[in-house]
Amino acid sequence: MPRSGSCFPRGDRALHDPPRILAVDDTPENLEILRMRLEANGYEVVTAADGEEGLAKVRSLRPDLILLDIMMPKLDGISVVRMLKADVSLRSIPVILVTAKADTRDVVEGLDAGGDDYLTKPFEHRALVARVRSMLRQKALYDTVESQTRLLEGQAAQLAAWNRSLEQTVAEQVTEIERMGRLRRFLPAQVADLVVAAGNGDALLQSHRREVTVVFCDLRGFTAFAETAEPEEVMTVLGEYHSCLGEQIVRHEGTLERFVGDGIVVVFNDPLPCADHTERAVSMAAAMRDAIDEHSERWRKRDYLLGFGIGIARGHATIGRIGFDQRADYAVIGTVSNHAARLCEEAKSRQILVSQRVLGAVESLVESVPVGELTLKGFRRPMLAYEIVRWLGRSSL
Repeated sequence: MPRSGSCFPRGDRALHDPPRILAVDDTPENLEILRMRLEANGYEVVTAADGEEGLAKVRSLRPDLILLDIMMPKLDGISVVRMLKADVSLRSIPVILVTAKADTRDVVEGLDAGGDDYLTKPFEHRALVARVRSMLRQKALYDTVESQTRLLEGQAAQLAAWNRSLEQTVAEQVTEIERMGRLRRFLPAQVADLVVAAGNGDALLQSHRREVTVVFCDLRGFTAFAETAEPEEVMTVLGEYHSCLGEQIVRHEGTLERFVGDGIVVVFNDPLPCADHTERAVSMAAAMRDAIDEHSERWRKRDYLLGFGIGIARGHATIGRIGFDQRADYAVIGTVSNHAARLCEEAKSRQILVSQRVLGAVESLVESVPVGELTLKGFRRPMLAYEIVRWLGRSSL
């Protein structure tokens, strides 16, 4: 005979082991019969002599099944069923109604009140055991479903918490991406990554003073070309031009300050310090000139008469972010920027003109020729200038 409830699914509200059955009847002989027959089949049996006692024992013992007589003093079985089914914590306990009457009205009323099955007295042993086993299987399945439902609810709550955490993480990442996007408008990718990693990118872009090397370059003949060419042609040339020079700016880790039509301004030694900033600037200029040569040949075949000139100066400048909330730029303010721009204006096609301070920093690394003193717009006295013919050293740059 089965002794344990191991055949029933278990959860945090599984059947007792062995299953616990409460028998409620006001006739002691009936209770004794139920006790002997059920215990003989391996069940734990608890008894109650009336409806009130039965209801109290249900609440204290939480049986797995209730055998409930309908006709009882104090509180009849149908009233007990109604009270059980009205209690959320007790309604899942199956109830087998027991009646001695042949009148089916008691059975119908009991089932309508919430009873799960019924038996008539006197008990037929096999019918009793079969009904009990059937109800306990249903109770075990109900407990399993309820346990799994609670588990799913817990997992759903945990998933919701993870989603909230993920949303917060995504929001933080979006903020970081936006911050990175602002930096990438000014910095090459590797420098922007370093600034973000350091966590002080905003501080680095605040106004400050530093010695820098400024490179100014533009196309010779571009104004005349833009006045006569179709807009699509102009934008195509600018796209090729910017793409070509952009590769060299990124490769030499320069900071793109701004585009001015065909003019491009690149700064070295800010926002991150660079000990060899002038060397990098001159090396980049030479590489730009070589790269543009390939485009110049194609432009000539399209009858575009365009040249390329560069000016480079070194000196102290005030640097930082300028603009307003919806639009900001990173700017180099000072004589050094103007000096580079004026040298660029003087440069002929394929010519790189540098200031005396620039040449002093790279003289051993370049082949150069003096240009002499140039009268530059905005400067009170003539300024010595030199042409960089060829870059010689530091092939790793």
